[in-house]
Amino acid sequence: MLIEHVRDKYKTVSIIGMSKNSGKTVALNHLIGEAMYDDVVIGLTSIGRDGEGEDVVTETEKPRIYVEMGTLVATAKEMLSLGDANVEILDVTDYRTPMGNIIIGRVRTSGYIQIAGPQLLSEIRAVSETMLNLGAEFVIIDGALDRISSADPNISEATILASGAVVSRDMGKVIEETSHVASLLGLPAIDDEEDRTIVRNIIEQDEIAIVDEDNTVRVIPIKTALSAGSIIGEHIKDESKYLVIPGSLVKKTVTDLTRSSKKYKEIDIVVSDGTKIFIGPKDWLIFKRQGVNVKVLDEINLVAITVNPFAPQGYYFKPAEFLKSMQTYIKDIPVIDLVLGGE
Repeated sequence: MLIEHVRDKYKTVSIIGMSKNSGKTVALNHLIGEAMYDDVVIGLTSIGRDGEGEDVVTETEKPRIYVEMGTLVATAKEMLSLGDANVEILDVTDYRTPMGNIIIGRVRTSGYIQIAGPQLLSEIRAVSETMLNLGAEFVIIDGALDRISSADPNISEATILASGAVVSRDMGKVIEETSHVASLLGLPAIDDEEDRTIVRNIIEQDEIAIVDEDNTVRVIPIKTALSAGSIIGEHIKDESKYLVIPGSLVKKTVTDLTRSSKKYKEIDIVVSDGTKIFIGPKDWLIFKRQGVNVKVLDEINLVAITVNPFAPQGYYFKPAEFLKSMQTYIKDIPVIDLVLGGE
C-alpha cells in the first residue's frame, strides 16, 4: 500500500512526523514490512534515534523496528548491542555521535534494531549513497522529532508525512495543521533556470539579497532576517523581483516587511525549501490574503500522508471519519490509514 508510492521511483525516502507519537515509526515499519514481503533490499538510517521499546520522555510504549536479513543499516556503533538483530559491520565511518561512530552494516540474522544515524545532513546523504552502492534498492531516512530537515530535497527524493490524533484532541485542528505543513512542503519552485542559478548562489553564500528584474543582485548587509523585516523592506524597489532569504522565514520577519513597504506584493520571497518556513496556518493565511508570495528553490516531493486515529493519551477519532475528512481537504496527495487500513 505504501511501497507502491516509492518503489521504482525514488532512491531516498524520508519519513517525518507532525509531532511525537504521530505514527512515524508505524509508517516506517509498514514500509519495511512491505519491502520484506516483496524481497526488496533496503537501506535504513535515522536523524535522531528510533527503535526503543519505550519513549524515555513520555514513558509510553513505542513500536520497535524489525529488520530482515539483508537489510543495510547506518547507525551508531553502540546501538548494535541494544537490539537482537545480528549485523555484520561493513564500514566504520568517521562520522561521530555521542553513541559512537556511525557504522554501515548488513543484517545477517533478522531481528529488532535501534537506529541512531548521523547528525549532519551531509553525512546522511553520504551514508545513503554508500548503502545504495552496496545494493539497497532505496534508502529510508527516519526523521527526528520536530525536525523536518530530513525532507530537504538535497537529502531525500521523496517524503512521507505521518500525522495523527496526537497533534490535537480537535480533529479539525489536526487536519488544519497537516494541510498547512503539506502546503508548505509543496510550495512551487522558481521555474527560470537562470534565476534558479542566481538564487542558489545567494543561498550557498548565506546572504540575504534582492534580485532585480535585470538580475542585478543587491546584498543586504545584515546577518539574519529574523528581526530585520523593516530593514529588508527599505531595500525593495519597483524593479525588484526576488527577496532571497537563506535561513528561516518566520512570522515577525514577514509582519515587519509588510508594515514597512507596500512593494512586498510585487516580489517573491524565496527560501531554499518548505522546511525553512516557521509560520502557523492562521498567520500564513493572513499573509497570503495580504498578497505575500513565497517560492522555493527546491520543491519537496511529498508522496504520501499517513494518519493514525489513536493518541497515546487514550483518546481517538473515528478512523473512517478521520481518514475521509483528511482526504477531503488534501486531494492531491494520497492519504493512508496504516493502523486500520484504507486509502
